[in-house]
Amino acid sequence: MATELTTTELTTTERTATEGMATEEMAMQRLRVLHKADTLDDLDLRLEAFDPPPLGSDEVLIAVHAAGVNRSDISATLGRMPHAVWPRTPGRDWAGVVIEGPQALIGQEVFGTGGDLGISRDGTHATHLVLHRDALVVRPQSLTPAEAGALGVPFVTAFQGFRRAGMPKPGDEVLVTAANGMVGQAAVMIATMLGARVFGVTRRAEPFALQGYAVRMIDGSSADIADVVRSETGGHGADIVYNTVGSPYFAAANQAMAHGGRQIFISTVERPVPFDIFTFYRGEHTFVGIDSLVLDACACAAILRDLLPGFASGRLRALPMAERACYPLERAKDAYRAVQSITRDRVVLLA
Repeated sequence: MATELTTTELTTTERTATEGMATEEMAMQRLRVLHKADTLDDLDLRLEAFDPPPLGSDEVLIAVHAAGVNRSDISATLGRMPHAVWPRTPGRDWAGVVIEGPQALIGQEVFGTGGDLGISRDGTHATHLVLHRDALVVRPQSLTPAEAGALGVPFVTAFQGFRRAGMPKPGDEVLVTAANGMVGQAAVMIATMLGARVFGVTRRAEPFALQGYAVRMIDGSSADIADVVRSETGGHGADIVYNTVGSPYFAAANQAMAHGGRQIFISTVERPVPFDIFTFYRGEHTFVGIDSLVLDACACAAILRDLLPGFASGRLRALPMAERACYPLERAKDAYRAVQSITRDRVVLLA
């Protein structure tokens, strides 16, 4: 098992990968994908020098120090997003420092993400990035650049799901499937921060990935999920189900829902699922679908600003990172392969 990095160790790793940051005069480089590919082996992923476009009056140039790699980045790079443009630079998550733009912003350590980045416009898997000033979020000192650069998609997705379904409140029962996945961890943290009691489902018996959170973990391979939730809530069930994987837990999640419960979907393995419409309407249930790709970088920044007090207080924390999951840009295809293999590591590129 890889050793998790402490803040000091992670800072050392980042410093090694970003020597020369003081001047920010390094050659600008970016990953470039020119056309669709069936597999990563077939993908023509290039690292090339580039000059950024001229800045608009409200735009800034950011020296990117860290950029997370998400499964959606792989799908977009392989050409599975119908609205993706070609050629382009992949990547949605990022953290760095402002080096050009309005004088008041120069030197600000910032981070962010965006559903448009890396798909309908050039993204973050590069040494430099041009963004609108409203897409910047000041990085709290509780997060290292690598941590901040790898939390955007999971936390924005988790928050947007709760916001559309109705935010958890004290006394609510919340069930999170694949609770140790990236979005699952973020959803658990947000729900517990807001005072809900949380049940977490995993494919095998294991604790929650982060210490210090009161989560009732359920082994989905051996336990009846609905029975556990109902028996431990006095028959009430789950007010909110955050179903991060869709079809594998669809039936069990429906059975676990309280009267008037809401279920959030962000992904699925199989598209067709068995649906009991009678139980649905008699239970006054609500299904909520979330596509974080519709949130551009400015919309995502607004969500991340709402979450900043949670990170400042320690109630929200960075997703666990391991040294083996930090890659330089020239090893981006290795990083992409790691994510495609469904690693539990939070993978990040260090520019």
